[in-house]
Amino acid sequence: MLSAHQPFETYPALIREAAHEAGGVAQVGGGVPAMCDGVTQGQPGMELSLFSRDVIAMAAGIGLSHNMFDAAVYLGVCDKIVPGLAIAALTFGHLPAVFIPAGPMTTGLPNDEKAKVRQLFAEGKVGRDELLEAESKSYHGPGTCTFYGTANSNQMLMEIMGFHLPGA
Repeated sequence: MLSAHQPFETYPALIREAAHEAGGVAQVGGGVPAMCDGVTQGQPGMELSLFSRDVIAMAAGIGLSHNMFDAAVYLGVCDKIVPGLAIAALTFGHLPAVFIPAGPMTTGLPNDEKAKVRQLFAEGKVGRDELLEAESKSYHGPGTCTFYGTANSNQMLMEIMGFHLPGA
C-alpha cells in the first residue's frame, strides 16, 4: 500500500529465483507491519510509530526463531522498519545478513510548481481538472522517500555499516 514499500511486493519471488539459480533455496521467514508517518500524520495511528519498531523487531525475530536458516535477507525502508529489523538481525547475529532497500523514489511534480497551480486555482485562473492533474503528477514513485529525512538517513547508515551494497 505504501509507495516506499511497494517494490518489495515482488522481491521475495526474485530472491527465490536468484537463490535457485545459485543452487540455493530461499524462503520467506516472516513479514513485518509497515507504517508511514507521512500517511498517518494527524491520525490516531501516528501514535503507534515508535512502538512499531519493537513489534517489527519481534515479528522478524519470531520468523527467525525456527533455527532453519543459514542467512537472512531483510527488506526494509524508513526509520521504523530498518531499526526494528536491525534489532532482529543483531539478536540473530550468528546468521549472515544483508539489508535490501526499495531503491530511490522518483520525484513527482516539484512543490513550487504544485503550489503555483494551487494558487492559480484559488484565484480562479485554472479549473478543477488542471488542479487534479497537478496533484496527480505530484505523487512520487515507489522507493525510499525522496526527502532527506530519517528514511534516507537509515538507508545511508545501513550502507555505511556494510549492510547494504554500495549505492543501494
